[in-house]
Amino acid sequence: MDERELKNRTKQFALRIIKIVDALPKTTTGRAIGNQLVRSGTSVGANYRAACRGRSKAEFLSKLGIVLEESDECEFWLELIIEAGLINERAEPLLQEACELTAIFAKSFYTARKNKSQNSQIIKSLDH
Repeated sequence: MDERELKNRTKQFALRIIKIVDALPKTTTGRAIGNQLVRSGTSVGANYRAACRGRSKAEFLSKLGIVLEESDECEFWLELIIEAGLINERAEPLLQEACELTAIFAKSFYTARKNKSQNSQIIKSLDH
């Protein structure tokens, strides 16, 4: 999956999050969880786009770390929605997508961090 496809996938994820939050019950619990979910769900795509524009490897890694945290947080809120019985049918596929995005970003983060570390070691060895 290339950068453009992943940007689109995270935007579609955000749009689906917005729709499911709008479908939550208008209770104290529904509003509280909905607020958290919409923040984390829309943050995934926004921070991925920011990571792609990163001016350095360190900035890229920092933003990608945020993306990973936010997608994992989405998993948590969606699990709560399902387990509390607030919404079941529509939340299950969205939870699956959150899990897949978390796996993609975890792999990307750890690969990028490993590559950054290896590059630093090569540069240090060339300096000596």
